[in-house]
Amino acid sequence: MTASSPSRPSGRPAHALRKVTLDINVSKHAEGSCLVKFGDTHVLCTASLETRVPPWLRGKGRGWVTAEYGMLPRATGERMRREANAGKQSGRTQEIQRLIGRSLRAVVNLEALGENQISLDCDVIQADGGTRTAAITGAWVALYLCVAKMKADGLMSTPVMGGVISDHVAALSCGIYQGLPVADLDYDEDSVADTDGNFVMTGSGKLVEIQATAEGAAFDEAEFQTLMDLAKTGIAELVALQKQAVGL
Repeated sequence: MTASSPSRPSGRPAHALRKVTLDINVSKHAEGSCLVKFGDTHVLCTASLETRVPPWLRGKGRGWVTAEYGMLPRATGERMRREANAGKQSGRTQEIQRLIGRSLRAVVNLEALGENQISLDCDVIQADGGTRTAAITGAWVALYLCVAKMKADGLMSTPVMGGVISDHVAALSCGIYQGLPVADLDYDEDSVADTDGNFVMTGSGKLVEIQATAEGAAFDEAEFQTLMDLAKTGIAELVALQKQAVGL
């Protein structure tokens, strides 16, 4: 960044992530759990095992991984009405939880899982931008711990890594703020970004999903490649933190 380049509200360099922590086994009852923090964005991710599958999967010899996402009423600056009281989920909530489920299934061998279902619940305690990417990153940790417990309890003989779970998966928001491509947008950046993108990648660097939108100004191929490079570098950092959290 040159002296004339715009500065980020947080003062971070363009490539720098917020402080990220992955605290495991924070729930007494869940088979796997992780409290993930990206700066002031905090998401509780729990993995719950059911030794059955949805009716449409019965007898097919494979399992299922699904996800639900929600925000606590005071996760943001003003209290939000609970969606349960509203009688339906918002389109945003449905979109995000489907993204989380797709992202996790991309690295799970459903046949090796057997006829079991793992449900990931991602509840945003505090939001400051990047809740969906934080949820994916933390949900993988909760998923890993759940599968490891299944193996420890004798519910499967297949190895956890390389057997049921093929790779890590993590996600990061990257965007263009005042003309500057940056990684891990907080709310101050996200709310006024020219371009907002969410990148989901595996530990080996393969793409799972990209969501990128020109919010204020269209972006070109070179800018998109810069965002890709930021995402790849940042996600590698997140995967390293995942490995550390679960002891790999």
